[in-house]
Amino acid sequence: MPIVHLGATVMCMHAGNAVATMPFPRVTVSGQPVVQTTTPYVIAGCSLSTSSGPFCASGQWIAGATRVLAGGLPVAVAGGTAVCIATGTGMQALVTQARALAT
Repeated sequence: MPIVHLGATVMCMHAGNAVATMPFPRVTVSGQPVVQTTTPYVIAGCSLSTSSGPFCASGQWIAGATRVLAGGLPVAVAGGTAVCIATGTGMQALVTQARALAT
């Protein structure tokens, strides 16, 4: 599965744009720092933000690579599991680099 990096396009399930706040700068793929599973994301533009209920404002990967680590922590992969904190719905990496893969 492709490794998620800072330049990857990640969105919540309600079309909100998610951006990694603290990628791991010591390891790069395609010239961009990788994202560890502990890296928090901020989400802007969630379509639920216009409703009175909770909306996706932040998220984090909860399952990533099992064999590839950066700084002792698993890297996030496109096929991994990510969740939005307030709603409990998922996030997904739509566009990532394709050269470096992890399992």
